[in-house]
Amino acid sequence: MVSIPSEGGVERSLLSWLDGLGWETHGQDGGRGANVLDEAYERDSHEVIYWNLLAEQVVALNEDVTEGNVDKFVSSLRRDLDSDNLVDGNRAFHQLLTKGKKFNVQRDKGATETVIVDLIDHDSPENNRFHAVNQFSVSRETTIRPDVTLFVNGIPLVTMELKSLAQDNDWHDAVRDLLEYEEDAPRLFIPGLFNVAADTMELRYGAVGAPKEFYEPWNDAVDEFKDDNAMRQAVRALCNPDTLLDLVKNFVFYERRAGGDAKIVPRYYQYYAVNRILDRVREGEDKRGLIWHTQGSGKSFTMLYAAENLLSRPNIARNPQVFVIVDTDKLNSQMRDQLANLSLSQWTKAESIDHLQRLIEEGSSQLVLTTIQKFEDVDPDIQGNDEVIIMSDEAHRFMEADLGSRIKAAFTNYSHFGFTGTPVREGDRPEDRNTFDEFSPENEKYLHYYSVKQGIDDGLILPVYFTLRHKMEWDIDEAGLDEEFEQEFRGMTTDEKREAIRENVTATTLAELEPRVDRAVEEIDTHYDTQVSPNGWKGMVVTPSRRSAAMYGERLTELRGEEEVEVLYTSTKDDSDLIQQFHTDSEERDSIVKEFKEEGNPKLFVVHNMLLTGFDAPILKTIYLDRNLKNHSLLQAIARTNRPADGKENGEIVDFQGVFENIDEALDYDAETKAYAARDKDELYDDLVEQVERVMDIFEGIDKDDTQEATSAAIERISTHPERREFKQGFRRLQNLYEAVAPDGRLVSEGIERDYKWLSRIHVAFKRTTSGDDDPEKKMREKTREIINKHVDISEIKRDFPTYKLGEDYLEDVEGIDNPGVKAAQVAHATREHLHPRENQNPRYKRLSERVTDIVERWQGEEMSDPEAVEALKSVEGEVLSVKAEADKGAREAAEFAIYTHLTEETPDAIESEEQAEQVAEEIVSQFRERVDRSYAGWKTNPQTISEIMRILLDVLVKQYDLGHLIKDSDGFVDAIRGYLIQNHG
Repeated sequence: MVSIPSEGGVERSLLSWLDGLGWETHGQDGGRGANVLDEAYERDSHEVIYWNLLAEQVVALNEDVTEGNVDKFVSSLRRDLDSDNLVDGNRAFHQLLTKGKKFNVQRDKGATETVIVDLIDHDSPENNRFHAVNQFSVSRETTIRPDVTLFVNGIPLVTMELKSLAQDNDWHDAVRDLLEYEEDAPRLFIPGLFNVAADTMELRYGAVGAPKEFYEPWNDAVDEFKDDNAMRQAVRALCNPDTLLDLVKNFVFYERRAGGDAKIVPRYYQYYAVNRILDRVREGEDKRGLIWHTQGSGKSFTMLYAAENLLSRPNIARNPQVFVIVDTDKLNSQMRDQLANLSLSQWTKAESIDHLQRLIEEGSSQLVLTTIQKFEDVDPDIQGNDEVIIMSDEAHRFMEADLGSRIKAAFTNYSHFGFTGTPVREGDRPEDRNTFDEFSPENEKYLHYYSVKQGIDDGLILPVYFTLRHKMEWDIDEAGLDEEFEQEFRGMTTDEKREAIRENVTATTLAELEPRVDRAVEEIDTHYDTQVSPNGWKGMVVTPSRRSAAMYGERLTELRGEEEVEVLYTSTKDDSDLIQQFHTDSEERDSIVKEFKEEGNPKLFVVHNMLLTGFDAPILKTIYLDRNLKNHSLLQAIARTNRPADGKENGEIVDFQGVFENIDEALDYDAETKAYAARDKDELYDDLVEQVERVMDIFEGIDKDDTQEATSAAIERISTHPERREFKQGFRRLQNLYEAVAPDGRLVSEGIERDYKWLSRIHVAFKRTTSGDDDPEKKMREKTREIINKHVDISEIKRDFPTYKLGEDYLEDVEGIDNPGVKAAQVAHATREHLHPRENQNPRYKRLSERVTDIVERWQGEEMSDPEAVEALKSVEGEVLSVKAEADKGAREAAEFAIYTHLTEETPDAIESEEQAEQVAEEIVSQFRERVDRSYAGWKTNPQTISEIMRILLDVLVKQYDLGHLIKDSDGFVDAIRGYLIQNHG
């Protein structure tokens, strides 16, 4: 007998799978299964809960609810279904499902007691009733009839709509029906966890209230539920009673959003990764693990789900302190805002190094958000809680020598989980650092893994295609070039000239040649107009230097107009006019980036050292790549173009550097270098100790103190051979070993870090003296570029290259990055030591700190030489001292100066005049000194202090000066002023 494929067949199959999971199912025979429960529990068609069934279960689960008072309880619960807003009502009912409902019961002698009544038994799932029925009809203004509904104790938690491909419908149609149901009968969805949309082949689920783009697949399962039939596996893995109740109890967030609040439920890989972390913490054997989830997969939510579970489930950890560590202030701000919008109760943000140290010492059970940089001056061995769990975001980026060692020194007993969206193996030599060493137990690579290929398969990210445009026809006046070069550098030997050409005619030099930039700009302009702009997408030009970015910016602006093109990099007053013309401050850049993410102008970005990490703009389709990126940096760039958007089929890279000509070199991952534990770390540590001693021996007899005499003597010692050669070679090997071993707590406790820093400072001074104040290398680069510019022309760019799809297999197998090293961090340390304690004392210090970070990034990106970086950092240090001197010179005290500076430089439009700012600052500080008791330890963090400062600001700004808009409109204003008052009165 032939049965015609239909929606009914999908429905019956799904019910049979649920039956096998322990659900009481009705409707497998093709009849209307809801009728069975309707009759058994006397449900009216307008009701969405089987009240009589729920009443039975409430009595069974709660000793304080009896046959005599259950009707009263049910009557009060009915009112909890009334809500004008679906998500608000769902949030409130979710509290009842997880925390229980308050209920007043009568005791003997007329006394009344308030008790908590559980609607679901989360501790013993077998005590609950699980029903799955088809054709559950709800009639109010209209009638809806979803295909399958799942009830726990009579409460509808999952609503399913099914379609048949054989009837020319799919899961997209099912989502549309579900969204209409939510609008027509929102009362059904007030108690709901999520909805399911499925067809013959695929299943998607979405939180109650979620738009269509947030309906996701469930494409993995624990071994118990693995199945060759992908849809059956999804139903079994997602809808089994244990997982469903786990999701209800432990994996729901509500997020405040501008357009309306949203309910968040986890994606499958987030759920499984979190449970792997929880299992590892519960078992307590291996105290680390590495989670690689591809970029764009929501790693921050994975960390927050893990943190919430660790803090709320005593069967995992009794009283833990959980740290989430990020590596940039930008990520810190993003995570802080996300935490605030999720309304998590047990969290705080480390405001300073001192604050972080206090939090570690106090050991309170809460989530602590901090940047890695705040560990720089935290004392060793200060752990105040014996259950510390650390989660490090972008683990491969910030586990750099000193800071990582400081973490290991601060905590003596902790669990550490690293999260990364890009590869983590660094180099192919035994001494190269390897993030697996930091996070992976022996014989384990990943605790959990979600690859780029999986992200593409799930529709989370898009495939990326690349087109080569790197070969150009060069017309070179060889005779003229040779003649001018010989004339300009006639004082050099032949070997010196060859060395100069090799060092100065680099990819960056060529990228800054005017004829080459002219031709590339023509290609970009044409490609953008024909391939990108017609579909409403945007583009980004990635350049190797600020000079080349400025050159691209000038030409593209001339062709396309100032409104369409924005150039983003950092510059200072010391830069050339070419570079300074595109100067923007951080606030301006934030505004420009926000505008870029929307429709309209700007349409093209030209960037250097910006927006290749943490920048998500689905409207970005194409990157014009004129920078030689490799490994994790290249993957970061690829990830900028692969964010899905309606109508966007793929991302695109137009490659002017030939990065993709040999993909094996661009993503260098051979079998040998994939060995992630190539050498025992203790052995490397022993080598490091020996190497430190060997290099320190060069300076035998010289004091190692902070004096001019000692430094001068050390530099004099290595200014001639053979000590000069010994130091250069010995320190280079020492750097490699230090990178390989760090982070390691022994570096701090055994004094290795201190010796290494001394040697690093001597190395910086040595390099500075050998290059001189007037940098000859820079002059040679400039002159070489001028000569080549005069004698080179480019007639055309070759276009006879096919377009390639960037194979997911390459991206899936990627397991390594190039480590940028720690040279810049060592040199910057002195400046940061001066800045860090002052960052919250004055807004100028914060801006100077950002400049230090930018200098270090440019140095690590090899856009600044060592001497240039040292000079730039010394310039910042000079400005730090000048800020202090300016404050000391005036009549205002430090706190007044900071508040005055904030008002005049951060919020100038909000005040009438500088005189008013001066008066306001003076009055705030005067009242602070008069009204805030600072005579006891702990006054800074006392809630009474915080409240009194707020009252002072209201009295001064609102009552005296009518400046209440500062508090209302200026994001972070109150926090900033409070920080200036407290930090300057320490």
